[in-house]
Amino acid sequence: MDDVSAPEVIFERPSEAIAVVRINRPQVRNALNMPVRRQLADIFDGFVDDTGLRCVVLTGNSESFAAGADIQDMAEIGAVDMYLRHNERLWEAIGRCPQPVIAAVNGFALGGGLELAMHADIIVAGHGARFGQPEVRVGIMPGAGGTQRLTRAVGKFQAMRLCLTGEIIDAEEAYAMGLVSKLVPDDEVFAAAMDMAGLMARLPPLALAQIKEVILMGQDASLSAALALERKALQVLFATADKNEGMRAFIEKRPPRYTGA
Repeated sequence: MDDVSAPEVIFERPSEAIAVVRINRPQVRNALNMPVRRQLADIFDGFVDDTGLRCVVLTGNSESFAAGADIQDMAEIGAVDMYLRHNERLWEAIGRCPQPVIAAVNGFALGGGLELAMHADIIVAGHGARFGQPEVRVGIMPGAGGTQRLTRAVGKFQAMRLCLTGEIIDAEEAYAMGLVSKLVPDDEVFAAAMDMAGLMARLPPLALAQIKEVILMGQDASLSAALALERKALQVLFATADKNEGMRAFIEKRPPRYTGA
């Protein structure tokens, strides 16, 4: 029997540098209701000024990352109620997280669940994971970036196929089309994500933040404008203590000690 008193979102800090955010609604395959979305937004808002944090791992459980929005929650509401929820503000809290975010995906990442995963920067998935935007099959359409982030990730024709048919694809196909960053056995998903987070935790945080910002801001800019963003970000990093430490450590053949300064 499920523990109804268990929190629906679990926040863990295995180290100062790494945070783990886990959706915990196994009885409904981690469907995203409003309380869960608000809790996720509150947690991610707290990361903005967290100078000790280096990487976030966002995950569900072994059966499901998040199997979409909670249909029971949405079935009876109308357009005005949907508007007044301002879900875009809740999603934005995840999208603007300054630290790298890794989605560790087992099982289903469907509808809002796939949109949630696409708010991350890297997706690590198990071979048994399933991905899709099946909203059209219940009379609606993706509304949290499914038509836009998916198109930017896999291109117009694959995005059209997934959104217009509601087809659910396996992890191998998602990896082949560029939707998944790394594919691993199902029982190694979380460990692989944590290993990647640990690697990033040892890297210079200002460089990580600049890389993330330039990639995200540059994807919708012209090539010349995006290249200018890249150059300016690189030039800023030449003013950091971490740049001096990294290059000295390389020359001295020793591990660097980055401080985020």
